[in-house]
Amino acid sequence: MEYKSENKVCQNCKKDFIIEPDDFVFYEKIKVPAPTFCPECRMIRRMTWRNVRNLYKNTCKASNHNESIISIYSKDKDLVIYDQKYWWGDSWDPMTYGVDYDFSKPFLIQFSELLHRTPLPNVSNVNPVNSDYVNVTIDSKNCYLTFSSTQNEDCYYSEGINSCRNCFDILVSRNNEYLYNCVDCRNCFNVSFSSKSSECIDSIFLYDCRNCSNCFGCWNLRNKKYYIYNEQFSKEEYFDKLKSFNVGSFKKLEESKNNYKDKLKKIIHKFANINNSLNVSGNDIEHSRDCFNSFEINKTNNLKYVWRFIESGGSDCYDIITGTRPELCYESVGVGAAYNYKFGVAVTDTSNSHYSFTCVSGCSYLFGCVGLNSKQYCILNKQYTKEQYEELVPKIIQHMSDMPYIDSKGRVYKYGEFFPSELSPFAYNETIAQEYYPLTKEQAIEQGYKWKEKVDRDYNIDIKNSDIPDDINDTDESIVGKVIECLHKDCNHQCTEAFKIIPEEYQFYRRMNLPIPRLCPNCRHYERLSQRNPLKLWHRSCMKEGCTNTFETSYSLDRPEIVYCEKCYKQEVY
Repeated sequence: MEYKSENKVCQNCKKDFIIEPDDFVFYEKIKVPAPTFCPECRMIRRMTWRNVRNLYKNTCKASNHNESIISIYSKDKDLVIYDQKYWWGDSWDPMTYGVDYDFSKPFLIQFSELLHRTPLPNVSNVNPVNSDYVNVTIDSKNCYLTFSSTQNEDCYYSEGINSCRNCFDILVSRNNEYLYNCVDCRNCFNVSFSSKSSECIDSIFLYDCRNCSNCFGCWNLRNKKYYIYNEQFSKEEYFDKLKSFNVGSFKKLEESKNNYKDKLKKIIHKFANINNSLNVSGNDIEHSRDCFNSFEINKTNNLKYVWRFIESGGSDCYDIITGTRPELCYESVGVGAAYNYKFGVAVTDTSNSHYSFTCVSGCSYLFGCVGLNSKQYCILNKQYTKEQYEELVPKIIQHMSDMPYIDSKGRVYKYGEFFPSELSPFAYNETIAQEYYPLTKEQAIEQGYKWKEKVDRDYNIDIKNSDIPDDINDTDESIVGKVIECLHKDCNHQCTEAFKIIPEEYQFYRRMNLPIPRLCPNCRHYERLSQRNPLKLWHRSCMKEGCTNTFETSYSLDRPEIVYCEKCYKQEVY
């Protein structure tokens, strides 16, 4: 069948969007109707089902258990939360919560009821060692407040990192050691306040540098050493100059940071970080082909509207947020080694399933299930034979169209739509949606989202922000454990209003000669997020005079950066 492009009006934002012929081919392949939400609204909707960084004190509700646990679900939620070690054990059976399908009410209401009575794990970690305060991690050792990360040791206050050691406050980086406050860095050692750099050592304030050492405040350099603000110095001159910057002083560090930021406003930027890839659009793409409007992917093919595949691999997927080698998956969040999965959240090693939540370890042929492990042919956590399942599922799909769920804003959810945000166990500002598409409380409520009110913490402040010693050399270990006032306090960045310095952190600052931070970990995280481009593309022209090349870029038209096509960028940098 030959398809043509179709213009649609988004059911949510009411803006026009286009469904291309290749999109229709994919939807036909996986047997789903075309979406009624535009790509951006679909992205936000999926994000509202993913809380990664907000942790709460809760209590394990397993039988004969009452121990305190750390959980992504706050106590005020009407949910049954188990410690993940117990949840993974065989002392309970999620099938006991199963029910018959009820054709007298919408499927999504029945799913929501199941979600609220079936036990859920407090966090999602694999093989953590001395790492109680982490979430969505694999093989973490001695890590603290580190999220969505794999194979890290002695890492703190970080997110989206892989194979790092002794790092604090880094974001979307891999294979690093002794990094501080860095974004999009890889294979670096002893580097601070840097972004989009690789194979660099002993440097501070780098942007888009490769194989550089002993550089300060530099950009777009390749294979250089002893540079300050892109000016060459001798080794002796460099270290003499470096002493004058005195980065151990907060005031001096801020002076250098502001000077560096001013210089970055005038430099050229490559339109996208795309390497060794063919026929792709998006950002942070490596060794991939035929991937469109996708971000943070490596060794993948045939993707569209995808963000962050944690490990290499993945193919034939649309509308996925975070995955590990998924294939033929659609409209899902957190899919690990999944095949032919549609509308799933936190599913691992599963296949041929629809609308399920936290189902793991070899599950297949599920519809509307929660918390299952190694099960087949189940609907709403009830066991069926293969024949019964295959007979009932088409009837449920038809029922979802005949009796759709309608949310509080009148949006209609038939088969083919991801879960409504209002059924998510999380409020909007608890999820990654707030990080990438921030809203005020008033905006969120107006758009039909839930909002978690800020808790009055009433800390007894030991050190006011203005009283933090300026220089790290003016501190001693007595500052460890003190309650320090956060500079922001009233921002919209999940500010905790106060924070403490832990022992490992203090030793790190001393080793790196860095001052005590003025912001809490959440505010620092949002500052790093602001250094990354949005998950969105604009059509632009190269800004090099005389060049007529055009491209899709995550630099919006109203931004001040000078954006070049790849050819012009390489001519300038190499």
